[in-house]
Amino acid sequence: MATDFYERQDAARRSTSWLIGMFALGVICVVAGTMAVAWIVMGGLEEYGYVRDGRFMEDGPGPDFFGLSQDDLLAILATGGGTLLLIGGGSAYKVAQLSGGGSVVAEGLGGKRVYPNTTDFVEKRLLNVVEEMALASGVPVPPVFLLDGEQGINAFAAGYSPSDAVVAVTRGTAEQLTREELQGVVAHEFSHILNGDMRLNIRLIGILHGLLLLGLIGRIMLRFGGSGGRSRSSRDNSGAAIVVIGLALFVLGYIGTLIGSLIKAAVSRQREYLADASAVQFTRNPGGLAGALKKIGAFVVGSKVKAPKAAEASHMFFSQGVWEGFTGLTATHPPLEKRILALEPNWNGKYPAMPKQPAGVTEISRAGVAGLAGGGEGVPVEVVSRAADQVGEPQDMHRQYVAQLVQSIPPTVVDNAHDPYGARAVLYGLLIDSDPAVREQQLAELARRAAPDVYELTLKLLPYLDLLDVRTRLPLVDMSLPALRAMSPSQYRTFNDCFRELVRADNRLGLFEWMLYRVLTRHLRPQFEKTAAPRVAYYGLQRLARECSVLLSTLAYADNRREEAPAAVARGAQRLGGIGVELLPAEACGLDPLRQALKRLSQVAPKQRRAVVDACAATICADREVTVAEAELLRGVCDMLECPMPPLLPGQQVAA
Repeated sequence: MATDFYERQDAARRSTSWLIGMFALGVICVVAGTMAVAWIVMGGLEEYGYVRDGRFMEDGPGPDFFGLSQDDLLAILATGGGTLLLIGGGSAYKVAQLSGGGSVVAEGLGGKRVYPNTTDFVEKRLLNVVEEMALASGVPVPPVFLLDGEQGINAFAAGYSPSDAVVAVTRGTAEQLTREELQGVVAHEFSHILNGDMRLNIRLIGILHGLLLLGLIGRIMLRFGGSGGRSRSSRDNSGAAIVVIGLALFVLGYIGTLIGSLIKAAVSRQREYLADASAVQFTRNPGGLAGALKKIGAFVVGSKVKAPKAAEASHMFFSQGVWEGFTGLTATHPPLEKRILALEPNWNGKYPAMPKQPAGVTEISRAGVAGLAGGGEGVPVEVVSRAADQVGEPQDMHRQYVAQLVQSIPPTVVDNAHDPYGARAVLYGLLIDSDPAVREQQLAELARRAAPDVYELTLKLLPYLDLLDVRTRLPLVDMSLPALRAMSPSQYRTFNDCFRELVRADNRLGLFEWMLYRVLTRHLRPQFEKTAAPRVAYYGLQRLARECSVLLSTLAYADNRREEAPAAVARGAQRLGGIGVELLPAEACGLDPLRQALKRLSQVAPKQRRAVVDACAATICADREVTVAEAELLRGVCDMLECPMPPLLPGQQVAA
């Protein structure tokens, strides 16, 4: 593709700045319009001899300024200020309302959470496809919502980050599409997650809400003035004034809505083409996505979404969900025909007839491609050294690899990972150290703090977890997240407390186990605790030399070859442009310094994070050997830097 993950993230941030600028311009136009209307209305009232308290003024209006009194001018300024407060307050209210993340948007559109214990075959297939795509992308498996009353073929992803993202599809999407077509639609939505579009889309809803309120208030004033004016004397023209002001606000509100629609259209259309292209790269099957688009064209209800709030979220949908005018100026999606032709240049322009029976299959399978998960003691250095180029760029081979990797996990572990009760036991078991002394201490703490039945289940699962391939551990964390998000607040507090103690036990927890803990808590915390949205605080690495030193030194010591650590750090430092990175003593590279370092490094601008990932990969590759554990550790570090990395596989192609 023409751009990489880091450039797309930067583009999304620039689009946010552009959005705010255009919103400010729209607000200025609307406020100026309301002040102009107030000016006209005040002048009209002066002609009738009225003042602000409603008393008739026999001697004329007094001193004026451009034909209006000083009181009139103050009233006009107050009108402009009130309009500004109304728009700003409406936007602030909506932004606060949406602070709960993607689940708030999905529920607002009538979505119902689909849980892993569902017995509905279509829902089960949907969950499997979403899980498969998430694990192949290197992001947490998002909760899945079904818009059960919507028969149109549509979908969306919503949230501020992968940690609070959800994927929602209509019942029509789940039932009418084949598995390949469903994969294409879900891959399209995952590209929005990876490209940073979700944050932009959810901010659009909040920011533009203020402009919509103006028209609503104008409509109310029209009703009030029209009914109230008929009951007053002919001398009292206040009803007429209310009607005039209401009509003006209604028109200005419509203009504000039009401005908002134009902003949404300008932001959304090009990103839909990008998401289509990313989905094809992911699945290596343009026919799947094109088939879904063709079915929308052939389906009697198309991609229409009937939910009352569909209009405000229209830019988030996979395809056009609401009517967007005759001209196409405010259309949030490119025409269906153009999207299909971009995927299949030889398309004849005809839509196939819809099948009489829904395409949803009744056989759920995790079958993958044999051989991709294969054995081996390491990952090729050539693949890991180009890790920075693979961030946010999942391919079809990652999806197939993950399908077989999940199949290699014992069914009892997979089933428990999908259950809110069993997922806690699976995650506890992943943190239990192999060192007998540490394990004994951890199990003693777990017995004291965890619910007895969860503790017993952990003991039963430990023999299975001890034998797991290291490559399955990070996917298991991501796989367990949807079930863990279904915990009650009290269960979460107990779970978090147990997790913390397992990490602290004897302060000897391995680096890889600690990384699993940090990845899990980073994605789980926003569901239960109020957390600030991540913000860019550094646009260069010059002030973060210490943090880079901690990170690279920790990775250099990770393989226990301390004599090779100086050369490994020096190799990584070369990728950072000489910012003063040095090898730190091992005692300065504990888990807490590493946590602090990664926290600050995650606040670096996306383009600078690329250099950090590149330096980490160079440090790991310095000895020309990369174990599977080291490769997975690198993936975990990248997750904490908000750089989702797909599995690092032998034989994969990396763009030069």
